[in-house]
Amino acid sequence: MDKTDLETYQVQLSQVELALSADPENTELISLRSELKELIELTQAAIAQQEAAASSSKAEASKKAAGAATASSSCGVWAAGDECLAKYSGDGQWYPARIASVGGSADNRVYSIVFKGYNDTELVNAAQIKPLPQNYQGPAPSASNKRKLSKAEEEEREKKKKKNEKKLEAKAAKAKEQQEKQQSWQKFAKKSEKKGIHIAGVTGTSIFKTPDNPLGKVGVTGSGKGMTGVAPRTKHKFEITDDPNA
Repeated sequence: MDKTDLETYQVQLSQVELALSADPENTELISLRSELKELIELTQAAIAQQEAAASSSKAEASKKAAGAATASSSCGVWAAGDECLAKYSGDGQWYPARIASVGGSADNRVYSIVFKGYNDTELVNAAQIKPLPQNYQGPAPSASNKRKLSKAEEEEREKKKKKNEKKLEAKAAKAKEQQEKQQSWQKFAKKSEKKGIHIAGVTGTSIFKTPDNPLGKVGVTGSGKGMTGVAPRTKHKFEITDDPNA
C-alpha cells in the first residue's frame, strides 16, 4: 500500500458520498462507504509505519557513519579537510582548526592545520590534534577568547602597520605637493593676466574654443583666416656714382 492507493480510495469515497446524497437509503452504497473508510484507515496506518521504519533506518545509518568517523579520528586517521582541535604552540592551548594537508611517513604523520579565524598555518603531529567533542560549539568571536599572537606574529603585524602608515604619509605628501604646484600656477596665471599676457587655457583663450569663422577648425590656431600677405621681392639696382669713396 502506498500514497497512490490512498488517493484512489479517497476519490472513490467522495464519489460514493456524492451518490448517497442523491439516494441516502441505498444499502449497497452505505456498505461500500464503510468498506472504503476502513481501507483508507488501514492504508494510512501502513504508510505511517513505513515512514517510521525508513526514518529509523536513516537515523541508524547516520549514527553508524558518525561512529565510524569518530573511531577513525580517535585512532589517528586524519585527512585533509577534517575538523579537529589542535594545540597552539604559542600558549599550549587547544583551539578549533581544520587540517589543510597531511604529510610525513605512515609511522610519523605531520599535519598542516589552519586555526579557525586565522590564515596562518602550523605543523603539528598526531599527539597535538584530537577530535572535536560531540555537539561542540566553537567560542563566539570576542576580544577575550581570541588566540594570543606569538612574538613573530606581533612583529609582523607591527611591520605591516608601519608600512601602511608610510604609504599614507607618502600619498599625503604627494597630494600636498600637487596642490602647491597648482596654486603656484594659478598665481602665475593671474599675474600674467594683469600684465596683459594671455595664457591659453587660463584666461579663456583656449585653442579648443570654437572659432568665430564658420570655416575655422577647432584646435588650429588662426584657422579660417586668410593667408598672410607676402611682400613682393624685387631685384636690387646698383647706382653708378662719381664719388670714389662711395
